Amino acid sequence: MSKVILDAKPFEYKKALGEALSAFARADLPLVLELLFVSEEEIRTLNAQKRGVDAVTDVLSFPASDFRAGEQILAVDHADCVEPVMGMRKGEYVQKGARLYLGSVAICTKRAAEQAEEYGHSYARELCYLAVHGFLHCLGYDHETEAEKSVMRTHEEEIMTKLGLGREE
Repeated sequence: MSKVILDAKPFEYKKALGEALSAFARADLPLVLELLFVSEEEIRTLNAQKRGVDAVTDVLSFPASDFRAGEQILAVDHADCVEPVMGMRKGEYVQKGARLYLGSVAICTKRAAEQAEEYGHSYARELCYLAVHGFLHCLGYDHETEAEKSVMRTHEEEIMTKLGLGREE
């Protein structure tokens, strides 16, 4: 278990989401995940630039490194992702204050609102779900095959339940 710090503008679920993700992540340094809340135009531009897909989507993930699903994240293996602190010399990974940058997750707020209405749940639940989904992608999880999809969905529901935002809530 490692602490997950969310770098996001004011967001009602920021603290609770960070705690729920912390119970899931395993790393030797606190992890930092950047959450960006963007417009349709911004996510379409990101999608076109980064994935070559000229379309609006609900969430995009940009992992900082090639993290592997289910494996502990060690600073020594991802030194390029360590956010140094004053006085930290190269190779000093576990120093008070050092953090490991996990990546960025961009969420289209308009799509989140539309999907919340479509699925019949709250906007807050949809924003949190998309953040969790993006977080798992940053950790190396995917949903290309049915087996991968099953594992990812199980983890999503586990984290959402810890947030008190499970499907039954």
